[in-house]
Amino acid sequence: MDIDPDSPRRRGKLTLAIDIGGSRLKAGVLDQNGTMAAGPNRVDTPAQPTPAAVVDALIGLTGAMGAFDRISVGFPGVVRGGEVLTAPNLGTPAWQHFQLTATLTDRLGKPARMLNDAEVQGLGVIRGKGLECVLTLGTGMGFALFQDARPAPHLELSQHPIHKGKTYDQFIGSVAFKQVGPKRWNRRLQRVLGCITTLVGFDTLAIGGGNAKHLTLELAPNIRLVSNEAGITGGVRLWDKALDAVFQAAE
Repeated sequence: MDIDPDSPRRRGKLTLAIDIGGSRLKAGVLDQNGTMAAGPNRVDTPAQPTPAAVVDALIGLTGAMGAFDRISVGFPGVVRGGEVLTAPNLGTPAWQHFQLTATLTDRLGKPARMLNDAEVQGLGVIRGKGLECVLTLGTGMGFALFQDARPAPHLELSQHPIHKGKTYDQFIGSVAFKQVGPKRWNRRLQRVLGCITTLVGFDTLAIGGGNAKHLTLELAPNIRLVSNEAGITGGVRLWDKALDAVFQAAE
């Protein structure tokens, strides 16, 4: 007897993938291939984005999405071992040392894994060969590196100064885009791409995020635009066996 391709037996374990941003919270339920089985659902990030407020918003966002077996989280800051170390675009020091994965497991009753949001997006778009760089353009600038599909140690490049004391976040983030307009913002982005090309020496660069749609530059052959949905769909890759060692100490 043929099995329905949408049946639980064919879909395998279902992953609730959460993408936390400075402006929006997004979530979807993914099958084992990263195909959306429910969602994506979106809601504005709370005006006062404390851990309690964001977690409550996430519980509300995911409540009507049906069953899932595990949780993946992309977070905009430095994270390690399920713990948030920095959250520059959420604007409150209350996030420091917050145990986000443990909290979500307690509230939702499923195991959880978390990486920086640019790393999650990258897992959804990388091709798995060579040195691949991923930038996300949104509230700030996300940055991730992968060598042959494996995430490199995280660098919070967004908080590094690039021009007259401005960090990358301040130079090409959403506030800067609104202040200087698309033409100057694209000139700034061109400078950023030049710096990162020199710094990293990547084989390929993927650019995503909500503000990537404003990009009008002519890109080099090894630079491409990718879907912003990868911030959710990349979440299923956190549970690949190849990444078990990355999370082993935390679990």
